[in-house]
Amino acid sequence: MTNTAAKATAEALARVLGDTFVLYMKAHNFHWNVEGARFMALHEMFEGHYTDYAEAMDDLAERIRALGEYAPGTTAEMLDNASVRETANRLSADEMLRDTVADFETIGSTIRAAIDVAEDHGDDVTAGMLADRLEYHEKQAWMMKSMLK
Repeated sequence: MTNTAAKATAEALARVLGDTFVLYMKAHNFHWNVEGARFMALHEMFEGHYTDYAEAMDDLAERIRALGEYAPGTTAEMLDNASVRETANRLSADEMLRDTVADFETIGSTIRAAIDVAEDHGDDVTAGMLADRLEYHEKQAWMMKSMLK
């Protein structure tokens, strides 16, 4: 892979990393602050999310390093790379679910774009890694949509 290809792929990964970082923080927020009849189920679900994101962030950053680039390492860099936005208000349990579903659609777009970049540069490793992330978010979104019915 050329330096230009590696840099383009690393930049696409950095956007996925930024979105994952914001999701990580939001999952903690929702885990700590969820209330209502489904408290325990949602409390545990959001914990599962942030646990997954912690591992995913490490994998994404290490892939960026494997491509010869430096991974974003500050909150400011993460936020600059993110399309997912923080939530300032306290939300009801259903609002948390709807917000997370919308965020999964946002990161899904980010991941699809990164897969395209990786595939354009013949980087099957990155494309496969990102396909696994996309599968996770799509499955979780389906489960949360089912909870909202």
